[in-house]
Amino acid sequence: MFRHVDFAATWGRLSETVKKVISAQPLERTVWNERFSDVYSICIGNPETLNEKLYEETKNLLCGHVNELYENVPTADGELLSTYSKYWLTYSKGATYLDLLYHHFNTQYVKKSHPYQADFEYGFALDHKEQMLEIGELALECWKNVMIEPLKERLVQHALNEISNDRKGMTSRSHEVNTTVISFVTVEQYKKKSPLQFYETLFEEPFLQQTGDFYRAKANDLLVDSTCSDYMKQVLLLLTEEEMRSRKFLHQSSYKKATLECQQRVIFDHVQFLQAGCRLMIRHDRREDLLHMYMLLKSAPDGLDNMVTELEAHIKEVGLDQIKAMHGANNPMQFVETILDIHRKFYELIHKLFRDDKHFVAALDRACTAIVNFSDAKQPCRAPELVCKYCDTILRKCSKGPTEEADDKLKNSIRVFRYIDDKDVFQKFYSRALAKRLIHSTCVMDMEEQMINRFKDVCGYDFTSKLHCMFTDIRLSAEHTKKFHDSLVQSGDQISPTLNANILQAGAWPLNSTQSNFIPPEALIKCIKRFEEFYSAQYNGRNLTWLQHLSQGEVKMYTATKPYFITLSTYQLAVVLLFNDAVEMTLSDITTSTNLEGVELERCVQSLIESGIILNKEKQKLSPDTVLSFNESFTNKRTRFKISLAPTQREQVAEAQQTRSSVDEDRKLYLQAAIVRVIKARKVLNHNALIEVVITQSRLHFTPSISAIKRSIESLIEKGYIERSADTPDQYRYLA
Repeated sequence: MFRHVDFAATWGRLSETVKKVISAQPLERTVWNERFSDVYSICIGNPETLNEKLYEETKNLLCGHVNELYENVPTADGELLSTYSKYWLTYSKGATYLDLLYHHFNTQYVKKSHPYQADFEYGFALDHKEQMLEIGELALECWKNVMIEPLKERLVQHALNEISNDRKGMTSRSHEVNTTVISFVTVEQYKKKSPLQFYETLFEEPFLQQTGDFYRAKANDLLVDSTCSDYMKQVLLLLTEEEMRSRKFLHQSSYKKATLECQQRVIFDHVQFLQAGCRLMIRHDRREDLLHMYMLLKSAPDGLDNMVTELEAHIKEVGLDQIKAMHGANNPMQFVETILDIHRKFYELIHKLFRDDKHFVAALDRACTAIVNFSDAKQPCRAPELVCKYCDTILRKCSKGPTEEADDKLKNSIRVFRYIDDKDVFQKFYSRALAKRLIHSTCVMDMEEQMINRFKDVCGYDFTSKLHCMFTDIRLSAEHTKKFHDSLVQSGDQISPTLNANILQAGAWPLNSTQSNFIPPEALIKCIKRFEEFYSAQYNGRNLTWLQHLSQGEVKMYTATKPYFITLSTYQLAVVLLFNDAVEMTLSDITTSTNLEGVELERCVQSLIESGIILNKEKQKLSPDTVLSFNESFTNKRTRFKISLAPTQREQVAEAQQTRSSVDEDRKLYLQAAIVRVIKARKVLNHNALIEVVITQSRLHFTPSISAIKRSIESLIEKGYIERSADTPDQYRYLA
């Protein structure tokens, strides 16, 4: 229901209250409640045009009040900002309360007169200037039109002068400037579209222009008398001061813009000057300067590229110098520790100075990759072999008991392993070393498995599948041996000596299965035959091939002093057991009994002579007529020990060459399989695309050469797997 309202009387009471509210004067609660009711009465009064009349009267009152304040603004420049900021703080506070007083009017009349959001989206809505504003917004609009517009040039100029004084170290009115600047933002903050446009056009643009001019001149002055190091220190100080200044004077939307403008003039415009000193700073490890340069250039577009390049080149140079200095030395420990020291040193630098920046971390990885995979024309890269020997040495030492230090070294070795390009070469060397450790029981199974899992994390399961098979064979072999011994107990067939056999899959173990004419000792032949019968009964159709050259045994030896327990290779054991039936014998006699001859026999006998078990009375070079005898006076500090049959240098070189030859053959097959797989999936593929895809797929294991891929393609064409397209020679087609 509408009711009649005496607008003149009501507005008379309301206008007095509005004047007090907009002036932020004290007001009693009862008066506030009465005026709130008056606004409500007008909103529901008759006729409806009272709402428009109330709006117009309120607008005229507010504009008149602001005009009175404007006329009281002093003409003297020194008091302009202080008077303006004082008036604004009071007025903006009053406008907030006035908006609350007109709450019902805003809700029931002003907001309902606004167009819908869809009208804005399709362009049917009126401009803000033609729309009715809420009373708080109306108050701000009046302030903008009546107060700011006439004074804007003077206000902006005074604000800029105060900021300029602050930059020069003079006293400034920061609070008054900030209040003035915030008023430029607040008067249009209610707008949904571009609420900061007025502030940006009026103040921010001239401010940024002034900032750029100031720091352009400041940078030019510093460049005249400063070194690069001094210049960076001064610039960092200027940037810090400017950031603090922004927070004293500006609206938060301008913080980044002000900093960027400053950076543009003192950093971006002089990037080449800063980068020129980068190389010397890196080479002389001037860390403070490098930190300053990083802090300055990280914000510049591509500013860090030069630093990254210089650091990568320096790491590579330092690393290659150290690697070349030890070139030719077969020292795995030195090689791996050198790489780790280089990585540790420069990673610490990147962590502390560059905050683990991904660009510098990537540069460190690229440099370490180049160092690790260094090779010359004389020999291929030895990193796979050396890292393998490093791991092998540590794992063998752990056979007596794992240590935390050893585990840390093995973890660190994975870092070097990651940098190896030819991981397939490493896999070959590692599988051979692992096979020897597993067969000779010189390893800790838990540590071995942990190491293999680390390789799997880097290269995937395919890389370690054969290594896992080797572990499975060793575990199953223990079960076979137990069953064999149990069967002997059940049958009552007691044989001596005790036999522990490892049943190894030929496809998983990198072992040389070449048969020799070696004749085992009579004591072993019975054990071997008995185990073959047991195994044949368990697994019909499987054939056993005995690798005597890899076997070993423990013998109890009696001397004049005391008994000893000695671990020997099967060949050494065969020679020692011959002296049970003879006091002396010649080398040719040993050959007749064992069928060992040549280098293999000489190494075996020489190791026994050097250990003191056998005596060479003539003390001359071994020959078929050399007389050997058992040393009954043999003594040793330990009662249990092992006589190792270390490979000769020639054998080590031959084994390495054989391993690399095996890798080359595997690579040929891998590339051919990859090519067929790719073309079969694509049906038709051009030459360059095929090369790119094959390289990408192979990179996890090795980096193939273009020539190797071409040879594989030609081989597949000859075999009839693929063909060249008749119309396009550089295109290949799969042949089903």
